Amino acid sequence: MRYLFFFLVSSLFFTCNTTEQVVPTGGESFSYLALGDSYTIGESVSEAERYPNQLADSLSKRSVFLDPVDIVARTGWTTDELDAGINDRTDLKATYDLVSLLIGVNNQYRGRPVDEYEEEFRALLQRAIDFAGGDKERVFVISIPDYAYTPFGNGNNTISEGIDAFNAVNESVTASYGISYFNITPISREGLAQPDLVANDGLHPSGAQYARWVSTFVENVKEKLEN
Repeated sequence: MRYLFFFLVSSLFFTCNTTEQVVPTGGESFSYLALGDSYTIGESVSEAERYPNQLADSLSKRSVFLDPVDIVARTGWTTDELDAGINDRTDLKATYDLVSLLIGVNNQYRGRPVDEYEEEFRALLQRAIDFAGGDKERVFVISIPDYAYTPFGNGNNTISEGIDAFNAVNESVTASYGISYFNITPISREGLAQPDLVANDGLHPSGAQYARWVSTFVENVKEKLEN
């Protein structure tokens, strides 16, 4: 039943999503590609509450505009499924001004080997760099949230240990490329103490949690786009 709850809901969501903003006169506009899974497509929150869309909104208040926001993500995706999902998209731009990557929770949940994840994550990070036209300064990686700190996870320490192991890998690989890494996992670990940080499904982050994420790295992303 848990497997169905966590994964099969993915059949209700699409891999393709593009959000366009109206850019006021004088604003700078940049294209943005967000790669990931349920945490990027925003399972159980509105489109406006997804972290890529909240990032776009926060930047717009700083006269930096993401237009379009392209998302390649689906609930339940592992690293290999994200890779295949990218291949399936024929409408993506050749290059983007900004690219983000957040992937790995489903590798951990399904009991996939960490060394397999390392290899596939590295390949995805290289694809992200390629989408950024080879400019590593325009790429960033977000750590995997810890779903142990949700009603679904119920404080299971084994889950947290698994998340730590996968995050150790993605952080190490990201550092080896000299790419920005934003650790939002501590925020996710406030979920049991602060129920408003968890979506109504009892598993995924709420819009309020995604807003917390964005607040920690929006200025860094702004600098990336302005440099």
